[in-house]
Amino acid sequence: MKKLFSVFLIAFFAFTSAQDTKETANRFFYELTFKPKKDSAKLDKVITILDITDKNRSVYQDYTVIAQDSIMKVEIEAMKKAGIMKDLSKSLKMPKISARVYKTYPGMQVQYVDKIANGFTPTNIGYSENLKFNWKILGDKQKIGEYNTQKATTEFGDKKWTAWFTTDIPFQDGPYKFYGLPGLIVKIEDADKNYSWVLQGNKKVKDYTEFSYIENLMQASGGKVKDLSREKFEKAFSDFKKDPFASVRPMITQEMMSKTIPGMDGTVGDMMKKQEKQYKEFYDANDNPIEPPYTKLSVGTVEKVGK
Repeated sequence: MKKLFSVFLIAFFAFTSAQDTKETANRFFYELTFKPKKDSAKLDKVITILDITDKNRSVYQDYTVIAQDSIMKVEIEAMKKAGIMKDLSKSLKMPKISARVYKTYPGMQVQYVDKIANGFTPTNIGYSENLKFNWKILGDKQKIGEYNTQKATTEFGDKKWTAWFTTDIPFQDGPYKFYGLPGLIVKIEDADKNYSWVLQGNKKVKDYTEFSYIENLMQASGGKVKDLSREKFEKAFSDFKKDPFASVRPMITQEMMSKTIPGMDGTVGDMMKKQEKQYKEFYDANDNPIEPPYTKLSVGTVEKVGK
């Protein structure tokens, strides 16, 4: 889940320019409370955002890095002025979720996208699906924050979910992949409370971009999404988690590994080891996904008939 930005790559690409956009969006802030471990009582929290744009789409993602845009601008401008690299991990709070979920209006095709490394360049990979939620709308009503809401239930990802939606906000959307109720989802959680989203507020965003200042500056938005089957996506992402620097390692010589970076602690090799350790520690700490992994259907033995 966690997007561990390579500090080395941030420093390396910090002197490129950002890209502009003319899109606008309605941004909805959801506090996500979740269990990172199945058998643990520990809960984690993060602010996520659902951006519903004027380009007939919505984008759901972690808000952590975007929330630090102004801080990062100050840090990077100081780096440019001094001409010296700096370990931004000391200033940048890392997100807990790396994936983005896109929905295309009005058909509501869902695309799940994450990044893997392709040499020194991050690459977007994803899978698309046409989800149809079988909602059961109930008569129960309650006020959640400032919103008048109504109850609905569904099943998804081997879990039973309870949602509360409001017709006061006309968007038939919600956090993560959820959508399809006659109004915006204000709260949704599974029966065992592994995952729970609650709407905290909203605002209008002008000159919208789904990417953070850091991603734009590094030209690290990942480019056009390579759309795979879900099975192939999960295989590719699983391989990446096992060895995040597999595609980088052949490109770096021993001489490069021993080089020091002005303003940063240690050599290039030291920085890579540090980042690899962070990746692996995070992925090992999280074993409670929202959905179970995709499994290929078993069709049994195929009988040969005729020629």
